[in-house]
Amino acid sequence: MTIKYGQLTAESITTLKKTIGENNVFTAKEEREKYARDEMAVPKPHLPDVVVKPTDTESVAKVMRFANEHRIPVTPRGGGTGLVGGAVPILGGILLSLERMNKIIEIDTHNFVAVVEAGVTLSDLYEAAEERGLHYPVSLGEKSATIGGNIATNAGGIRAVKHGVTRHFVLGVTAVLPTGEIIETGGKFVKCTTGYDLTQLLVGSEGTLAVITKAILKLTTPPGKTEVLFIPFQKIEDAIDAVPDILKYGILPAGIEFMERDIIDLVEKVTDKEIPFPEYPAFLLIILETDNEEAFQRDAGIIQEVAIKHGAVDIFLPPSERAKRDLIETREKFYHTLTHSGMTDIADAVVPRSRIPEFVKAAKEIAIKHNTPIVVYGHAGDGNVHLHPLGQGISKEDWEAKLHTIYKDIYQVASALGGIVSGEHGIGFDKKVYFDATMDKDLVQTMAKIKKALDPNHILNPGKILDIPR
Repeated sequence: MTIKYGQLTAESITTLKKTIGENNVFTAKEEREKYARDEMAVPKPHLPDVVVKPTDTESVAKVMRFANEHRIPVTPRGGGTGLVGGAVPILGGILLSLERMNKIIEIDTHNFVAVVEAGVTLSDLYEAAEERGLHYPVSLGEKSATIGGNIATNAGGIRAVKHGVTRHFVLGVTAVLPTGEIIETGGKFVKCTTGYDLTQLLVGSEGTLAVITKAILKLTTPPGKTEVLFIPFQKIEDAIDAVPDILKYGILPAGIEFMERDIIDLVEKVTDKEIPFPEYPAFLLIILETDNEEAFQRDAGIIQEVAIKHGAVDIFLPPSERAKRDLIETREKFYHTLTHSGMTDIADAVVPRSRIPEFVKAAKEIAIKHNTPIVVYGHAGDGNVHLHPLGQGISKEDWEAKLHTIYKDIYQVASALGGIVSGEHGIGFDKKVYFDATMDKDLVQTMAKIKKALDPNHILNPGKILDIPR
């Protein structure tokens, strides 16, 4: 099957304006340019033919019915904070921005759920839940990201060890299929064995199967107390090796992050903050959520004992709430610090957490092989490793060619260690070539069958994750 897409004409755009309202359709180049890229490291802008900003689910359905009838590609977009080109309209067509669908419909304190539209930002959800005495535990560095985008990429964050990732909090969605049908999945309940779990099928599908317009999210009570431990080591391998032993004691931190001094030095230069232990090369940052001081002292004592056994130099407890926030914010700003420094390329492979030391060692060998420094840090508690090759002093064309070879090596090692291409950023179109090279072919074919069943004309976010049939 070969897909042939239609073209938007002046006449069809007029029809689109009549369908959902002239004030919701934008054709000026200046407006379209705002949606031609996301936060992907190496910018590859693609101009949409038109930007559409619906205000409700029915309007989204009208757009999809129009697009399916005329075979116009549609690219859904939330906050545009993605890093792999998932919201970039690579075939032009319609850019479907959900930014105007930003209502918090309900914070249900009896059922511990939030009902929100897809364009609601994380920061607004945090605030609304807090006002009602509840808490949304998914913690990302980018608070302007939208809930729809988080669901589409199954966003993770730094507290995933204890709480899990976005999919663990999605109880149901309202979604528009590529053919224009509206479906409602799940509900305000946590148990369901009734038919196929379409909610979880859509989570992480990167806008290729449906446009999520509304979500029912599980909330929790706020953590009683958050404490931070900052632990220096002489070697990053020792730091990572300590993590399994900490978890064996039944301690479940909210997050366990590992990092090396080079990334901390960059953050200090950009933020003017001083991070403790400047003389040591490697660190663990452990976030504990406890109900009382006694529980914290017990867990901190065990962590200290295990860490020192694995070569830790000391254990640092920030003396104030401000000092705690500084350490957590430092970690959350790693990527933005690197982009500020002109070092923007990123791989976010995930491996079994017991294989992280091997993966980090292999990454350093790859850096030597290609004579290219690679900054390494990540989520030690869940195996998600972030790698930033530093390509300064080289032309854009030469760097892109070299980067592809570096990434090919990185993802092949990750696959050999039982890992996969992405832990939280997704595939989009930027990482698709590595997805194709490392994933089981039968599995990819099964995904393609699901895509064809829901999107027979391949109009929804084409070219993301899967190839467009030629």
